[in-house]
Order: sequence, then structure tokens, then C-alpha cells
Amino acid sequence: MEEAIIQAQAMAARVACARMTALHLSALHDSVERASCLAAGSQWDRKAAAHAEIFDLLADVADDPTLAPLLKGGAAYVRELMLTVGRAADGMIVSSRRRLLAHMRTGDREGAALEIERHLRCLHFMWRLARRRQDAGGRNGSAPSLLTRDAAAYT
Repeated sequence: MEEAIIQAQAMAARVACARMTALHLSALHDSVERASCLAAGSQWDRKAAAHAEIFDLLADVADDPTLAPLLKGGAAYVRELMLTVGRAADGMIVSSRRRLLAHMRTGDREGAALEIERHLRCLHFMWRLARRRQDAGGRNGSAPSLLTRDAAAYT
């Protein structure tokens, strides 16, 4: 399931990049800025939802009725990954969103798709580590700094 979501989101980024208008780009930029401005410590639930919003926006721009259910479901999936990994991933997520915006601004379809793919693979890797830690009695929703360091090597 994860692979299908990752590939669908990468395809959506590729298609969205090709169909990107100034209005769409502005909406993506505003979404990233809103998410970046929220405090990660006390508002992680809201911040994770705001970060995941970009996937809904990409689905809207891609405008593919065949993939729409999978793309829209991808935003919820990504939000759940972020909630499990926790706020330790905030910097990685913000950096990824900014790189994605840069690819979108320049019309770099493959760069946008690759950014989404790498980001989701890294986030899923961190999710697996966080789940393992939770299963071993760790705190829910809190990703230790070790996760961020290990994930950085993965990207």
C-alpha cells in the first residue's frame, strides 16, 4: 500500500508541476508558510495537518479523476505518518516542502516527483522506527533525535 501511495503522490507532483499556474503556486506557497509558522511543540497535531494539506493541493492541481481517491487518501496517510513520527521531523518536513516549491517554481517535474518520493520514503522509514519504539514502550507521538539522524542518512 505504501508503495502505491508514494508512486501516486510522485505522479501527482509531476502532473501538478506541468499544470501549475501562478494561482496554484501561490496556494502551495501559502500552505507551506502556514504550516511552517505553527509551533511544533504545542500544536503538532495542527502542524501535521497543515503539512499534509499540500498533498490535497497537489491532487487538486493534478485533477486526475482516476487517481483522485488515492491522492486524497494520501494526505490522510501522510498526516498519520507525521503524527506517529512526531515533531522531531518538523525541520525535515519544512525543508522538503521548500525544495518541492523550488522545483514547482522552475517547472522541474522530475525534481518535484523525486522530492515527494524521497520525502515519503524517509517519513515512512521514520514511522517504522517510531512504531518499533512505541511497541517497545516508548512515548506515543514523540520521535527521538536518533530517528532524525538515521532518517537523514536514508535520504
